[in-house]
Amino acid sequence: MVEASSTLRGKHLLLCVCGGIAAYKAAELVRRLRDAGAEVTVAMTENAQRFVGTPTFQALSGRPVRTSLWDAAAEAAMGHIELARWADRIVIAPATANTLARLAHGFADDLVTTLCLATTAPITIAPAMNHRMWLHPATQANIATLRSRGVDVVGPNDGPLAEGETGPGRMSEPHEIVSALAKAFA
Repeated sequence: MVEASSTLRGKHLLLCVCGGIAAYKAAELVRRLRDAGAEVTVAMTENAQRFVGTPTFQALSGRPVRTSLWDAAAEAAMGHIELARWADRIVIAPATANTLARLAHGFADDLVTTLCLATTAPITIAPAMNHRMWLHPATQANIATLRSRGVDVVGPNDGPLAEGETGPGRMSEPHEIVSALAKAFA
């Protein structure tokens, strides 16, 4: 097994958090990445902020949280381009069906999708959604498109889901994502 602290130390990870109930797991992911020595900046979609607040991620990452392309202070210097260049890797966790579709089709209509189009860094996604959404042919086609472009996919796991059903769609656990990232950098 690859030791995360040896491969992630000093790496610049841009964690993009999307709007699903699994967003709460992203807080632990930030903590684990920091424990492994990575520098983490968090960018959140508008819907992600409905599940977990920016103060949580700012406290855990020790860095300002980005939430909008329309942040006057950050964007005065084209902050989204600067952030896209800063990242050694972009991690999207949780990656919702909506975000996967937008990425597969090249949309850049919010901060997260714009960052993904503006970067040359590799991208890792950790999908999280209802099992029917995950198994839908449109989602599977979007995943296939993203994989064909070199996007790494971690999960999803099979197990209990937020709405009380069970199946594939559960976001991988933070330690699994950290392990996958360590292997990617090794």
